[in-house]
Amino acid sequence: MLIMKWFYMAVSLVVVLLASLSLATTSSSNFTDLSVLLAFKSEIKSDPSNVLGSNWTETESFCNWVGVSCSHRRQRVTSLSLRGMGLQGRISPYVGNLSFLVFLNLSNNSFHGHLIPEIGGLHHLKVLILDYNLLEGVIPANLYHCQTLQIISLAHNRLRGVLPKYWLSNLTSIQILFLGQNNFTGTIPPPLVNNSKLLRLGLEVNNLHGSIPDEIGNLKNLEGLNFNRNNLNGAIPSSIFNFSSLQELLLALNSLSGTLPPTFGLQLPNLGELYLDENQLSGSIPSYLSNCSQLKLLELSYNQFTEPVPAGLGHLEKLQNLYLEVNQLECQPENLELSFLTDLTRCRSLEILVIIGNPFSSLLPDSVGNLSRSLQEFYVESCNIKGPIPNGIGALRNLDMLALSDNNLSGTIPSTIKGMKSLQRLYLDGNQLEQSIPTEIYLLANLGEMVLQNNNLFGPIPSCIGNLIHLQIMFLSSDQLSSSIPSSLWSLENLLFLNLSCNSLEGNLHANIRALKMLQSIDLSGNRISGKIPAILGDFQSLSVLNLSKNSFLGIIPEQLGDLITLDYLDLSHNNLSGEIPKTLVVLSHLHYLNLSFNKLCGEIPREGPFANFTAACFIENEALCGQPIFQVPPCKNHSIGKPKAKFLLKFIIPVFAFMSILIVVILIMMKRRKNNVKTHNTIDVVPAVEHRLISYQELRHATNDFSEANILGVGSFGSVFKGITSEGTIVVVKILNLQLEGAFKSFDVECKV
Repeated sequence: MLIMKWFYMAVSLVVVLLASLSLATTSSSNFTDLSVLLAFKSEIKSDPSNVLGSNWTETESFCNWVGVSCSHRRQRVTSLSLRGMGLQGRISPYVGNLSFLVFLNLSNNSFHGHLIPEIGGLHHLKVLILDYNLLEGVIPANLYHCQTLQIISLAHNRLRGVLPKYWLSNLTSIQILFLGQNNFTGTIPPPLVNNSKLLRLGLEVNNLHGSIPDEIGNLKNLEGLNFNRNNLNGAIPSSIFNFSSLQELLLALNSLSGTLPPTFGLQLPNLGELYLDENQLSGSIPSYLSNCSQLKLLELSYNQFTEPVPAGLGHLEKLQNLYLEVNQLECQPENLELSFLTDLTRCRSLEILVIIGNPFSSLLPDSVGNLSRSLQEFYVESCNIKGPIPNGIGALRNLDMLALSDNNLSGTIPSTIKGMKSLQRLYLDGNQLEQSIPTEIYLLANLGEMVLQNNNLFGPIPSCIGNLIHLQIMFLSSDQLSSSIPSSLWSLENLLFLNLSCNSLEGNLHANIRALKMLQSIDLSGNRISGKIPAILGDFQSLSVLNLSKNSFLGIIPEQLGDLITLDYLDLSHNNLSGEIPKTLVVLSHLHYLNLSFNKLCGEIPREGPFANFTAACFIENEALCGQPIFQVPPCKNHSIGKPKAKFLLKFIIPVFAFMSILIVVILIMMKRRKNNVKTHNTIDVVPAVEHRLISYQELRHATNDFSEANILGVGSFGSVFKGITSEGTIVVVKILNLQLEGAFKSFDVECKV
């Protein structure tokens, strides 16, 4: 801002003047000033650049120390400037003994504690700059003794209390007073604004309330006034608009009301910046504002201005930024188009144009293509703009941002958009645009944000989407897009947010998807996508949102999703997913939302990790889930078995030791046959011998219903016993041994002997 530029130019001039009074060497030492500087150094607790530690030594005259300047004749310290050195500590009260000090600048450090009252004894002090520190407390009352002060900057600290009423009236030489970015309360005292020599006054970002005193009209030489972000109310004194020297007027973010005088602008030939945004101002924008020929920035947003925008704004040839958003501005009754935009084509320096949130209810003129070649940002959102996007808009070759969201635009996206070679952000969402997305959009090589959702666009996403290598945001939801997602989309390595929800996309997610390491959000919900969920999604390292709900995905939930350590939101509901919930998901410590409802999942719902915070609604309408009562599902049957490892054994040991069960049955049959054969020849067989046949492993599986838990007769130390019924109706008993357990082989031998 010009205020700060002017401020530092003035400070630099003072430093140069003081330096001209200094000598490179000193012939004698002034022990008073030396002791003060050493005391100042002793209060410094951190000197990251070691400036004071390495330079402020008694081996050299203190007049040659960094930041110190001395007078020519007496060799007394006249300037102490240690700006921006990262010093931490307190300001020594002994500084008040530098009786010849004219310039004190300790800004942009980390000095804390109270502002020392001893400064009031520096009767030669002209410049006091302590901004951008951590000073607290109130302004010392005796500061008014420094009647030679011309510049005071205490901004960006933690000072509090009310502004002294008669403090400034005694400082008759003051020209610059910056007290912004503190915690001052109360009202603005009239004496504070009753000094005709004051050039710059900054009280921004405090807690001041009440009205702006009428006495402010006495500041005839005022060049900059900043009361931004307080709680000021009432009307703006009309005298402010008569300061011919005024360059910056900043009254934003208050509760000021009333109207601007019709003559506003007639007496402000030097005004360069005007901030009146976020107040309660009403009425029309004065047409005489066009007389402010030096105006570069006009900010009138978030007020209650009405009537059409005055056409004379086109006379502001130096205008760079124009903000008129969120008012009640209208279109000229006799015009169907926004005619003031045509008038603004004369502002050849215009860079930013914002007219969001006004009820214009009109058409965009084709003349928007004649706006300044310097135009970089153009916002016309929520203005009830009707009709097509004009073809002329393609002539804005240097435009960086085009936002036409939430209007009633119709027709197609013009192919002339390809002329906007510098476009990086395109927002056309919330309209009634039709037909397919023109391929010319994919020629915008610099495009980083493409938001076209909530329109009536249809057709496929063309494969040339892969040309937008800088794309970071792609929102195409709630349109009528069809066909499959092109594989080239997954080559966009810079993509951060992808939303294709609520369309008619179909097909499978390509198996050759590339892992996009930067992608943070994927929303493909509400489409017709089928097939399996690709396991490679687990390699999307930055993913925090994954929404694949309301599709036709089938198969299992990939265990690899457990690798998404940053995942916060996972919705896989309303699909045809089957199998168990992967145990790998329990490690997702950031997962706060999970929805697996309306699928065909089975097995136990995990209890660990984030699952401890989920409710039954996350799992409803599945086929065979079980778990804790809080999930409103049946308890898992394996919990009733004496041994907690029974289910594990049944699931994984059966295939390994099934052969042993067959072997046991065969051996038992053979032993019985041998026993019958050993009978003496004198024995008469009363019952005919029974022929036993070999039973296959598949028959055993069928007989025991795939070794179902319902057929378990018991569980021993070395295995489980199952009841089975063969296809002929024969009841058999099958025992499965876990041969990995010590003693299992011995038990097997005993069984054989029996």
